[in-house]
Amino acid sequence: MVAPSKEQAVDAIKRIGGVNIMNVMYSFVKKLGTVALVYALGYMEFSIAWLIGPIVLSVIRDEWKKEKELRRTIAKASALCQEKEVILARVDELPSWVFFPDVERVEWVNKILRHVWPNVNHYAKDILKNTIEPSIRESLVAYRLSGFHFEKMVLGSIPMRIGGVKVYDQNVPRDQIIMDMDVSYAGDCDISFSIGGIKGGIKDLQIQGNVRTVMRPLITTVPLIGGLQVFFLRHPTIDFNLVGVADVLDMPGLSDLLRRIVVEAVGNIMVLPNKIAITLSDAVPALSLKMPDPEGVVRIHVVEAKNLMKKDMRMLGMGKSDPYCIVSIGGKTFRTQTIDNTLNPKWDFWCEAKITSQKAQMLSFELWDWDPGFPGIENDDFLGRATVELSQVTKKGKVGMWLTLEGAKRGMVHVRMTWLTLSKDKNDLAAALQETQMLRVTSMSTAVLVVFVDSIKNLPKARTTSLPDPYVTLTVGNTTEQTASQFRTVHPVWEQGFTFLVSNPENDTLYIKAIDSKTTQELGVFVYNVSTLLQKMDMEVEKQPFALSKSGPESTIYLAMHLRILKYEEKDTNEEDEEEPTEGGDTETDTATAPLLDKRSPTQLSEGSESSVEASPAKEPAVKTELDRTESMKSATEEIIIPAAASPGVQASPDLRQRSPSATSSAGEYNLGRIQLTLRYSQQRQRLIVVVHRVVNLPLKDPNSIPDPYVKLYLLPERSKDSKRKTDTLKDNCNPVYDETFEYLISQADMRNRQLEVSVVTRKGFLQQSPTMGQVVLDLKNMDLNEAKTMWLDLCPETSREA
Repeated sequence: MVAPSKEQAVDAIKRIGGVNIMNVMYSFVKKLGTVALVYALGYMEFSIAWLIGPIVLSVIRDEWKKEKELRRTIAKASALCQEKEVILARVDELPSWVFFPDVERVEWVNKILRHVWPNVNHYAKDILKNTIEPSIRESLVAYRLSGFHFEKMVLGSIPMRIGGVKVYDQNVPRDQIIMDMDVSYAGDCDISFSIGGIKGGIKDLQIQGNVRTVMRPLITTVPLIGGLQVFFLRHPTIDFNLVGVADVLDMPGLSDLLRRIVVEAVGNIMVLPNKIAITLSDAVPALSLKMPDPEGVVRIHVVEAKNLMKKDMRMLGMGKSDPYCIVSIGGKTFRTQTIDNTLNPKWDFWCEAKITSQKAQMLSFELWDWDPGFPGIENDDFLGRATVELSQVTKKGKVGMWLTLEGAKRGMVHVRMTWLTLSKDKNDLAAALQETQMLRVTSMSTAVLVVFVDSIKNLPKARTTSLPDPYVTLTVGNTTEQTASQFRTVHPVWEQGFTFLVSNPENDTLYIKAIDSKTTQELGVFVYNVSTLLQKMDMEVEKQPFALSKSGPESTIYLAMHLRILKYEEKDTNEEDEEEPTEGGDTETDTATAPLLDKRSPTQLSEGSESSVEASPAKEPAVKTELDRTESMKSATEEIIIPAAASPGVQASPDLRQRSPSATSSAGEYNLGRIQLTLRYSQQRQRLIVVVHRVVNLPLKDPNSIPDPYVKLYLLPERSKDSKRKTDTLKDNCNPVYDETFEYLISQADMRNRQLEVSVVTRKGFLQQSPTMGQVVLDLKNMDLNEAKTMWLDLCPETSREA
């Protein structure tokens, strides 16, 4: 070991002394500043809240960031692990093939991604710069922020992972392949940006969602696939960590605003109905890939909600709520009006959404309590969420149901949905117009107009004599769509398609404007009466040039258009069970939801009169459908009889008895009454759905003390608040009818270790214990619930339970 020289020792002593002196000076200035701040606040008679407030906010922010940092670290560690290691570690986000038997393992694809990831980095730069950046810039205009642009874009060394792949092989056209992929990215990216002169950065970006890839058309020459359409089925989950000067915005409220802007930007690009189209063969025209091709329209009626949670604070305790509902499907969202100070709002809200891909689509209904606060920052309280599989709507044509809210202690929402197909027959327009008139809702549509903007030739130059940066706006009614901007050209090419809902094709008009984005000058105008398409063959116009007015003499725009009439096709409910199973494995009939149309038992419904169902001239088709379904329920609710356990404490056997006419007249083996339930499992949604229909022949021991029963459910083995569900309490009733639906989020593999405990309890005084009148425990591992099962169960004495 060589000893240091004299000069080196002197230099080291100087550095140590310098560091000590700087530390002392920094500590002195810091303490002096703290004393001065406290003195100034006292001298100016400011409240101590001005000092405590920022400290409290700082502590909350630090704790919030620590929790998020832990989640990001776990996600990045999972991304680097092998598939087997992820499963053994029991990470919450397991691969989708663990839960779904029709999802394939693709670990070999992840190995390929690791090798090609450096090349993906270069492609991602183009996507961020040319697509994401303009979309975010436009979104920030609403918040009066400008000048956004990316400065550095590096995705890092941790590649994207694919958790599983599902390829559809049923009900798919011959000329295409449809594939779903569970995609997750939790990488060590390094992205910097500038906005309004403020520089910031993004670290630890995380994206998770379900990506669909449609390969079409299939061709006979290499590469055998003409093109790709890539899109998210619904908004992906996006999270990131802000660094730099923008780190001050990374706190609850402001960070939610930023994430919402990013999610909206991604949604405008590749969340249904938006798609990224990639042409793989020159033999395939862009029109066939990039022109929207809707499969139909879903018409949604959010009627009302009931028994919502109380979220507003009042002087004397909890008040009510100011609820509103957000309807989401794919990237499209709608919001009802806010109803003030009520737990049972009636919205009567109508909306429509274009559907370009039926498979695996979900309708989501989120209820919120509106609260005042800062614009753009989330202040509203969550009241619950309900989801419906679109396949159930397309299969039945019309569906009306009460949905139990998830993520809430109580509450239900009443919705109706109608599936409308697209017709090439112009004679169907009269029926569509008549139906919208009967609904008495002016915002409803009767047709869909699809417009493909190919290009413009010979645009005039702007006033500055320089080449323009043109874009095109398209307007039908109150809806306006816009193409991307093309830079410095008088011959722009867009190849973009747009879809419009048309209220009346006989009166509506399509307005197209070409505008220079630098000067906002109009470069050309085109006006087209939609009624003209009614006279064309199949109501279509192939790609052809149209002259632009208010433009140059040779300016032409190349368009393709077609019109489709919305048509309701009534389904044959008697043949419903013979239809092909849906992709999630749910082949059940509507036995789990049909009873919710009325708060009576299925037997009472079948015996009721037609006047007992909501009816008006505007809703005659819906009434007929509901009555038909009610009649079919009459036999579906009497078929399955499950005997009581041989002794108390033993779960009921799933073996089926023969049909018995004494299903409602018997008091059961223990003379404690009987309960009627419907159970089914939705593989697509990973939900166990339980419908409590009714209880009959509860014992009446004292005529002066009639029970006030309700039904309570637990998902064993744990008897926790999270698994607790309960119905309303019906007073003075030995034969209560509930018809309430409850859901549990649970994987099919986890159901093998679970039991469902169903107890009938009578409500007593505030300080008195509510005794259990009877109980049933169902072992879920022995039950095949891929199809709905309606059953009668004998109530048993309560089993002993541990504290």
